[in-house]
Amino acid sequence: MQVERMDTMGSDLTVVNSARVSFSKHSEELNSSDEKLIAYLAKHGHWSPFSHCFVQFKINAPIFVARQLQKHQVGLAWNEESRRYIDDEPEVYSPPEWRRRAADKKQGSMLEPVPSQQVAQSIAKELNDKAIDCYRRLLKLSVCPEQARMVLPQSALTNWYWSGSLYAFSRVCNLRLKDDAQAETREIAQGISDHCSVTFPISWECLTKC
Repeated sequence: MQVERMDTMGSDLTVVNSARVSFSKHSEELNSSDEKLIAYLAKHGHWSPFSHCFVQFKINAPIFVARQLQKHQVGLAWNEESRRYIDDEPEVYSPPEWRRRAADKKQGSMLEPVPSQQVAQSIAKELNDKAIDCYRRLLKLSVCPEQARMVLPQSALTNWYWSGSLYAFSRVCNLRLKDDAQAETREIAQGISDHCSVTFPISWECLTKC
């Protein structure tokens, strides 16, 4: 899995100037009072100044992770590769560790790994290999890619561009970085957070304190 930052617009100063325009004020560089303003805006839910900053990512992750993250739509745009049109060899995701099922139904898994790691890995590999083989065979029969893709597993990797406001991505990360979020989606959210903390250090710290 990979999170690559493709483009950005704005900075912490953009947030400040978007807020201060109400008083016809404009700053050329950040100062201590500007940092306090950013903290105030984040703390009290004044989201619009943060929405003038934009980030675009290219993300590579398995389909089951993409479908969880795609639920976040407000302030975000999503364009994904389509196997209606491409028929290159699919890649599949293999987790570094298979986790135990959680006793609490509100938790998806425990940190504790299952004891039979090799068995779990071989079961998944058997299914993935079979699915990809079936996919190849359907294509050889001249079945159209948009139908052949039906046999591919949720572990198949997909790529998408994900763009949106800084505030929108902070909402994603505040939810998906919680302890009860699925580890794989948390990995993608962490990648997004790492990039945003570099480009918008003050704003991102304030937006993700919760």
